[in-house]
Amino acid sequence: MIRFALLTCMLIGYTTATVAVEPSLRPGGVAIVVVGDKDKDAPHVTMDGKPLLVMLRDQQWVAVAGISLDTAPGEISIVVDGTETRVEIAAHAYREQRLTVENKSFVEQSQEQLDRIWSERKIIDAVLTSFTATSVDELSLSAPVPGARSSSFGYRRFFNEQPRSPHKGMDISAASGQSIRAPLKGRVAATGNYFFNGNTILLDHGQGFVTMYCHLSEIAAAEGDTVAVGDIIGAVGATGRVTGPHLHFGTYLNGTAVDPAIFLEAPTAEN
Repeated sequence: MIRFALLTCMLIGYTTATVAVEPSLRPGGVAIVVVGDKDKDAPHVTMDGKPLLVMLRDQQWVAVAGISLDTAPGEISIVVDGTETRVEIAAHAYREQRLTVENKSFVEQSQEQLDRIWSERKIIDAVLTSFTATSVDELSLSAPVPGARSSSFGYRRFFNEQPRSPHKGMDISAASGQSIRAPLKGRVAATGNYFFNGNTILLDHGQGFVTMYCHLSEIAAAEGDTVAVGDIIGAVGATGRVTGPHLHFGTYLNGTAVDPAIFLEAPTAEN
């Protein structure tokens, strides 16, 4: 498991291109780039035209970029106040996952269902691609629920042997009704009952860092609420496209799904 606290000792110099072998520099991982000293104003940093999260760490400004799962091995470009720097992304092979879903509508949808899915996708994407210009001082996350954490992020999934998009979150085993707690302070950006995700909450933690909680039996927070670490925001359930109760937990940077294991605190004896 990789924690953000450990990543800060492996920062990438921003003046020249760098070939990196650090484990999170992969599709679905993160790139952390030193972009300036604390005695200067925070620079404006972008990747693919999107603003990146910039925060103070060890007396320096660092930019934290989410790397898309479909990124090919090779260099990516990050622009710091108009100056380009390049970071090397390593190849990474994700496993396949085959699931059987009894409700066939979750595999082959009618036009009415497709219209609903498209409408819901626009709501979710609007949150995931938003950028709230607020100070961020922490990215390490406490566990939203205790329980065994799967390593299924990035799995190439097949539902009833039909290929679908990769798994963009971590499944955490938990009983139906188990309380879900906010792992970091933030604002409830959206809630809803969505076709695939079931009852869902999205928390905005600032500067494009968003967390998602899916398949809930209950939503206990309202859009616009401000939550602190440990506040109950909902309960584990089995709504949407699932094979049983669990929490689907997603983490996003600059609109890109990244592996939640990078940010989560190490598991304790009870989880």
